[in-house]
Amino acid sequence: MSTPQRLSTSERRIDLDWVRISAFGLLIFYHVGMLYVSWGFHIKSTHRLTWLEPLMLVLNPWRLSLLFLVSGVATRFMLGKYRLGAFVGARSARLLIPLIFGMLVIVPPQSYLQIVESLGYPEGFVDFYVHHYLAFGAQFCPNPCIVQPTWNHLWFVVYLWVYTIALAAVLWLRPALADWLGAKLAIVLTGPGLLILPCLLFAAWRLFLFPAFPSTHALFGDWYNHADYATAFLIGFLLAKQRSVWSEIERQRWAALALAAACFLIFMLLFAGLLAPSPLLRRCASIAYGCYQWLAMAAVLGFARRYVTADGPVRRYLADAIFPYYIVHQTAIIVIAHGLRDSGLPAGIEAPIVIVGTALTCVVTYEIVRRIAWLRPLFGLRTPSRRPAGMAQQQPA
Repeated sequence: MSTPQRLSTSERRIDLDWVRISAFGLLIFYHVGMLYVSWGFHIKSTHRLTWLEPLMLVLNPWRLSLLFLVSGVATRFMLGKYRLGAFVGARSARLLIPLIFGMLVIVPPQSYLQIVESLGYPEGFVDFYVHHYLAFGAQFCPNPCIVQPTWNHLWFVVYLWVYTIALAAVLWLRPALADWLGAKLAIVLTGPGLLILPCLLFAAWRLFLFPAFPSTHALFGDWYNHADYATAFLIGFLLAKQRSVWSEIERQRWAALALAAACFLIFMLLFAGLLAPSPLLRRCASIAYGCYQWLAMAAVLGFARRYVTADGPVRRYLADAIFPYYIVHQTAIIVIAHGLRDSGLPAGIEAPIVIVGTALTCVVTYEIVRRIAWLRPLFGLRTPSRRPAGMAQQQPA
């Protein structure tokens, strides 16, 4: 095991910490919204709020890609603290231990309540866990036919680990490749190229891959999502230390916002079916969707770099807490929503209860976990005894 190397504090990116905190925080509201819209989710409220769908579509195309981009930046900074082998070990422990724990302990109530609500499963949770959840195969087919055990919302952790290991393998073969590619990419992403060239990539994935490989989050065969998320991850990784590009992102923030709004409006007009459907219009909608992804990310990053740079105890607290929040939030949403299902409460009361209950569950869980050393790794927190001197900066997970 190599000795960790100290990371220069000049590389600290407060703005990206806030972006990560905000993006993960939005998951609570987004996943609560999934209870009420017409899209598929593990369980559903008895209420339908279709007016939420356009609001959620504002976030849906780019929220996860942005998290992968920020994770790419964090990965680059982590490589400044560790040699490659130590980096792989530290990253694997930080991601795989919570993943395995989450699949065995945190996620099972989600699957159980999904089966209870969709099929009226009559037995208790223990019976479900022993006889079905640990079956390691497809269960309750053909409806809903879920493979168990499952990672559900923890798919993000799986994908991030896979991209990290693949990147480490490339860097093991070509250690200087990242610096060379980053410098070349910084030259290309100057002026209009910053907004145009990544748009072309994301639009191409949406246009050519999404029709053949719709989103599954099942790792294998999920080629559209891999192209999308791996692209965002690599952009973040390669540009992490290219100061000129970050300055350019900040400079073009208003242009990115205006173009993002235009692309979103075009997508919504076509998506809503206000025009007679045709293959050409579907392709135009895909291009608008892909462009909106990048332009929205560029706008968020640009405005964050300009305005969201304040540090303090709140940022430091949330930077550590947000990963445990992410691990427990969806289970909390589903358990609370299921408990309220037959309460007869209107949506205007039910939804705030779910949101507040989920937030409180996240806070209480973190406050307990961070004080107990053996629990910390299970929720993606470093153990204090293993934190080297150069670890003072908290980087996105």
